[in-house]
Amino acid sequence: MIVMDITIQSSFLPQDDPDAALVFYRDILGFEVRNDVGYGGVRWITVGPPGQPGTSIVLYPPSATPGVTEDEQRTIAEMMAKGTYGIITMATKDLDGTFERLQASDAEIVQEPTEQPYGVRDCAIRDPAGNLIRINQLP
Repeated sequence: MIVMDITIQSSFLPQDDPDAALVFYRDILGFEVRNDVGYGGVRWITVGPPGQPGTSIVLYPPSATPGVTEDEQRTIAEMMAKGTYGIITMATKDLDGTFERLQASDAEIVQEPTEQPYGVRDCAIRDPAGNLIRINQLP
């Protein structure tokens, strides 16, 4: 068997309001802003957890994706509004403390910390664009 040395460098989540996304990821979750690029009236914002420079989330404007038709853009917008388009799972050593801070920030709570039947304790929130964020409790 060949062992590959591959890591996840960045993942992409759509955003439809860069200022709201910046407040959420930087001010509420405490992520570092690694890049904030504007072009043609839209912005791509790269954020990531402090102390983990090799892991980032790029918050991108889905309307700027090449080759996406207006009908597809409408479908993406509808899915974002329902929270069924972008999903990411994060993890923390202090799920209860993290949840309390999120709840105090008026983040949209989807699920309070819960023991899942598949063996994970987690909670779920939505970011300003509607992306579902699950946060797992680390051992």
